[in-house]
Parts: sequence; structure tokens; C-alpha cells
Amino acid sequence: MKTRLCILFLCITFIAVLPAKGKSDVSVLRAKEVVVYAYDSFTADWGPGPELVKLFEAETGYTCTLISAGDAVQVLTRAVLEKDAPQADVLLGLDSNQVKTVKAHKVLQSYKPARAADLIPADAVMDSDWQLIPYDWSYFALIYDTQSNVPAPTSLSDLTKSVYAKKLILMDPRTSTPGLGFAAWTRAVFGEKYADYWKNLKPSILTMAPGWDAGYGLFTAGEAPLVISYTTSPAYHAEYDKTDRYKALIFDEGHIMQIEGAGLVKGAPNETGGKAFLDFLIGEKAQSVLPLTQWMYPVNPQVMLPDCYKAAPKASKTLTADSSEADKIAADIAAVLAF
Repeated sequence: MKTRLCILFLCITFIAVLPAKGKSDVSVLRAKEVVVYAYDSFTADWGPGPELVKLFEAETGYTCTLISAGDAVQVLTRAVLEKDAPQADVLLGLDSNQVKTVKAHKVLQSYKPARAADLIPADAVMDSDWQLIPYDWSYFALIYDTQSNVPAPTSLSDLTKSVYAKKLILMDPRTSTPGLGFAAWTRAVFGEKYADYWKNLKPSILTMAPGWDAGYGLFTAGEAPLVISYTTSPAYHAEYDKTDRYKALIFDEGHIMQIEGAGLVKGAPNETGGKAFLDFLIGEKAQSVLPLTQWMYPVNPQVMLPDCYKAAPKASKTLTADSSEADKIAADIAAVLAF
């Protein structure tokens, strides 16, 4: 018994003299690490994330931790929940339809990279305060399986026809930026009557997936012949599947452009590292990774596009959407569809 008490005393004494790992030690470690919140298709093994992390670490000496928060809307949601004690340095994947919502939540701080004027075209700038820094873009479009037994629609209105019953895969506009982009597209085309359009569209919807990754996976698995995605999506199939089976449909009524951006978190634990990541993201080295992994146009026009992008048509007419309406539109559609 005395022996056990002696051992216990020695253990307690030993623990007591061990140096405590205080805030300063944590700060030193965190100063070497950059934490980036992104969406799942960006962080996936086949996405641009892993290669960008490798290049960034080699170029800067930082360690970069890339964390998936689900879809891009969920990236913002997580940052808002952590607002009083931020864990991330950079939020990535917030798009042009979210600008006003992002700014209203006050989770980002302004930062304009030193080379922004040289590398980012003026028409791609997302906001004058530079809370969001653009890194890629494309047009929202319906992707059509040419091997299906239904005709290709030629307009958004066509989708309400009975021939398309349960033939369309969409994404939830409350959790997905492509979902929100499609919602904004209907608002731009149908104006204040967009809710009526959605009532007529409801029979055509097979499912409202939580994010692009899940929704597009259902499409390529053959669950439905139509899915909301991007005009650049067929480039992927041309490059890796060696097929022109999947087509981006261009409608005369026009298309909404999506610009994706990244921002520096307000109160970021490693603000210097976060700025370094944003500088890197718009540089040619990082931008050259995007076409064959992100399947979007790089925002830097100096980057050469691979031949497979010949399968990516561009819209002849660009529509605009008011990002201040985004939350209301998403809520209205959720109410119409009762989900």
C-alpha cells in the first residue's frame, strides 16, 4: 500500500513539474498552419484541393489544412456559428449570389491581393470591399444525357411539361450554391412570378440533393436525364470519359454566371497565412490546376485552357441576379416544394 502511495506521489510530482502547453505554444503552432474551409467537391481527392495544398505548402512553407464543410452554403453557416471564436483563416467557395448575405453576417474582412489588378479582370470583381476574392467562374446550365428517351428542353419553361416528370435533379438552394444559382436563374427569367414557375416545375423534380456532388452523382448514375450544373461540366466527360454523351444546354433566354470567391476570416487565427493563401490562389500556378480539377474557368485570363474545353459552350446572353434576394428566394422555394 505504501509502495503504491509512493508511486502515486512521484507521478503527481512529475506531472506538476511538466511544462504547461499554454496559449503562446498554441499560437506558435497555429502561425505555421493555414486552415481553409471549403466544399466537399473542392476537397475531394479528385478535386483541386489536394494539389493546391501541395503547391501552396511547397511555395510558402506553411502547413495547409483543408476542411470540408459540406456545400458552399454550409461553409458560410459554419463560419457564422464560429463567429465569436473563428477556427478558419480562409472561407472558399462563396459565390456571387451570396455576396450580400456574406457581408451581412460580417464573418470576413477586406483584403485585396497585391497582384489583383493584374490577374483579375475588372468584370470578375465580386465586391468593391474585396471581402470576396474571385478565383473561378462558369455559367449555370442544365446538363442533358443525350442517350435518354426524352427530348432536350429548349427553355426553362419546357421543364414544366409532363414529358419531364421526375426527370430533373436539382440541389437545395438553402445548402447548395448550384441550387441557389438555379433559383436565382428562375427569378431572373420569370421575375416576381418565379414562385408560380416552381409550383409548375415541382412534378418534374426527381430530388433536391443537398449539394452538387450528390446531385451530379445521381445524374451520372442514370437516375435522371437532366441535372443543374455548369456549361463547363461536359469538358470533364470529354477529357476523362472520352464521350460527348452529356451536353450543356444553352437557352436563348440567357444564363446566370457564377463567380466563386474566397475570403479572409475576420479574427482569423493566422491572418498572415490566410493572406498568403489568397495571394497564391489567384496566381498562375494555382489557377492552372483549376480547369482539369475544378472544371470551371480560371479567373486569371492568362491561363491556357485544355482542348477538352471545346465541349464547354458559353452562354450568348448573361442574366444578372440581385444577391440581396438570395435568402428570400431560397425560403420561398422551400415553402413551395414543402421540403
